[in-house]
Amino acid sequence: MTRAMHTSALLLLNDSPRLPLVAALAVRFAATVTTWERRRRSRINLGKLDDRLLRDVGLTRREADRESRRHFWIG
Repeated sequence: MTRAMHTSALLLLNDSPRLPLVAALAVRFAATVTTWERRRRSRINLGKLDDRLLRDVGLTRREADRESRRHFWIG
């Protein structure tokens, strides 16, 4: 399953009018944790890129280092 499928499924569950409050909170929590984990992995991988790859994505080493040090809960 792709991330887009997960996201659309979570949105569908979250927007359901019959979803009990506890279930809605659980869906929102799962979506938040998923977002945090994606940020964490992205920032770790960004810190591992060499200067050539950073140039390809338009970042300097300094910008990449600053971004990779950010906490996962910060958007």
